[in-house]
Amino acid sequence: MRFLSTKRHSRAAKPVLLLLALVLVGCVYAFVSPSASSQADTNASTQVAQGKEIFQQNCSSCHGLNGEGTTQGPSLAGVGAAAVDFQMGTGRMPMARPEAQAPSKRTKFTDEETAAVGAYVASLAPGPDVPSSESLKTSNLTAEELARGAELFKTNCSACHNVEGRGGALPEGAYAPSLMKTSDKHIYEAMRTGPQQMPVFSKSVITDQDAREIIGYLQTAHAEPNNGGFALGGIGPVTEGLFGWIIGIGGLVLIAGWLARKGARAK
Repeated sequence: MRFLSTKRHSRAAKPVLLLLALVLVGCVYAFVSPSASSQADTNASTQVAQGKEIFQQNCSSCHGLNGEGTTQGPSLAGVGAAAVDFQMGTGRMPMARPEAQAPSKRTKFTDEETAAVGAYVASLAPGPDVPSSESLKTSNLTAEELARGAELFKTNCSACHNVEGRGGALPEGAYAPSLMKTSDKHIYEAMRTGPQQMPVFSKSVITDQDAREIIGYLQTAHAEPNNGGFALGGIGPVTEGLFGWIIGIGGLVLIAGWLARKGARAK
C-alpha cells in the first residue's frame, strides 16, 4: 500500500491505470459477449430444428422434405418467414387437397409452431420477414396519409378486392378474398408475398410507409357505420341512387306496358 501511495504521483501512473482498466473491460466483454451470442445462436438453431420437424410432418408431402418443391407444391426457397406466417396463420396451409385456391380457415398450429416453421423456411434462402407491430402502427397517420392510402389501394388493389376490400370474383373460379376481417399483419404479408393469384408488391413498388397508409385506409373504411341500404360493395351513394332509379323507373315502365297490353286485349 505504501508502495502504491508513493507511486501514484508518478507520470506513468495514469497510463498504467488506463491500460489496466482497458484490459479489465476487455476481459469482461470477452467473458460475457460470446456467451450471449452463443445462447442466441443455440435458441435460433433449436427453433429451426423444431420448425423442420413440423414441416416434414405436415408440409413435405407437397413441398418436399427440404422445401425443394414437388409436382404438388412449389419450392419454398426464398419465400421467407412472411409467406409461412400468412399461409399457416390464416389456415390456408396445409391444404387438405390441391385446389385452384386455398380458402382461409381456422389454423391448427400455435403461434410458436408457425414461427418455428417460418424460421426453418427462412433458413433455406433469404425472403420477406414477418413485420413487427411497430412497423404496422397506423395510429399516428395523418388525414393526408390516410387519403393517400385510399388512392394507393384503389389504384393497386380495388380491381380485385373492391374499393372497401370486400373481395370479388376472378376468372377461372378464383376470387379475391374479403379483407374485412383480415389482420393488419396478414394484409402486409400478402402484399409482400403474393399468395395465389395476387401479385407481389416489393418494397420498391409499395414501400413500408405506403403499406401502412393502405392498412390505415382499410381500418378507417371498415370502421364506418352501416347506415342501411343496398351498399353495392361500398361504391358510393351515386351508384346506389342510379341503381334505384334504373330499377324503379324500369319497373314502372314494365308495369305500365303490361297494363296497356292488358287493356288493349280487353277491348
